[in-house]
Amino acid sequence: MKKSNALYKNQGVHVITAIFTVEQGVTKALLVKRKNEPYKGDWILTGGALYNNEDLEEGAKREILEKSGIENIEIEQFHTFGKVDRSPVMRMIAVAYIGVIDCNRVKIIRETTNTSNADWFPIDKIPGLGFDHEEILKEALIYLQSKIVSTDILKALFPNEFTIPEIQKTYEAILNRKFDRRNFRKKLLNLNLIEDTNRTGKFEGKKPAKLYRFKKSIKKQNVL
Repeated sequence: MKKSNALYKNQGVHVITAIFTVEQGVTKALLVKRKNEPYKGDWILTGGALYNNEDLEEGAKREILEKSGIENIEIEQFHTFGKVDRSPVMRMIAVAYIGVIDCNRVKIIRETTNTSNADWFPIDKIPGLGFDHEEILKEALIYLQSKIVSTDILKALFPNEFTIPEIQKTYEAILNRKFDRRNFRKKLLNLNLIEDTNRTGKFEGKKPAKLYRFKKSIKKQNVL
């Protein structure tokens, strides 16, 4: 590579993370609103430009912290987006990550130096997004669908107590399909992944249901 070659100049890297949560059985994505041009006033995923002295994941987590206040989140790289014109500023390659978190244990920052708002949006009510973030979010959801059968992600989505109807609704919302209530319950219990807390709770205002939690030590396996 010759540094003097003009074709190597004016390029950069974006690190973008699609962060999902589940609240009362509704799957949501975290969005932040841009304060500056380009795309001023538009909602986008958390992310920004990578510094030249940091690793990719380090930069992604820095951007998450700066734009939302969220820290200590596990993220996983899932795709790279490289259309020449994806940013109007200069050629920017986007390295995309996915993360899941319990929204009840974090308090997001509503305004930062570069953002004017932040909020959780149901995945079926996402507004128009700046840059190519609609495409990135779409691909992130597809990746989440492929990973949702993993108990690792389930534990991140439900670190505390939950009802079986709640976790079933989460599966149905993310995978866009319905499951038989009895068969779903039987499969989940037979896998020996969860344990009864001997407590009850309500989900969607219905009668009290048993509360469960994931066992501390479980094997990664196909839930469906």
